[in-house]
Amino acid sequence: MDFVSIRIITGDVARLAGFYERATGVPATRYGEDFAELSTTSGTLAIGSTRTVSLTAPGAARPADNHSVIIEFLVDDVDGVHRNLSGFVEEFVNEPTTMPWGNRSLLLRDPDGNLVNFFTPVTPAAREKFAR
Repeated sequence: MDFVSIRIITGDVARLAGFYERATGVPATRYGEDFAELSTTSGTLAIGSTRTVSLTAPGAARPADNHSVIIEFLVDDVDGVHRNLSGFVEEFVNEPTTMPWGNRSLLLRDPDGNLVNFFTPVTPAAREKFAR
């Protein structure tokens, strides 16, 4: 088995895809107005409209209602990401902070209120864990 993607359900695919394009620098592939994907070497962030939920599991997902998942991106320079997103992101939950497990982390909210973490491993153990 291999983890492939996470999908966010939203009321505005264009807005959310545009946010993630700007925040990550990864271009989205759009499959019409109801679905987009941002693919990286390790996984895909899929963004689907509320209309896609009715195709598979009516009522199973609600947009802008996440209170338990954090979407995480490994980046080379979390402080640079913070500088780049200042003035663009509406809500930073925390400024870049070095966590006890060795990652320097920037936590923010996307336009739908989902938590997003950009992080850079800064200790030798954390760097080793994410060595590419």
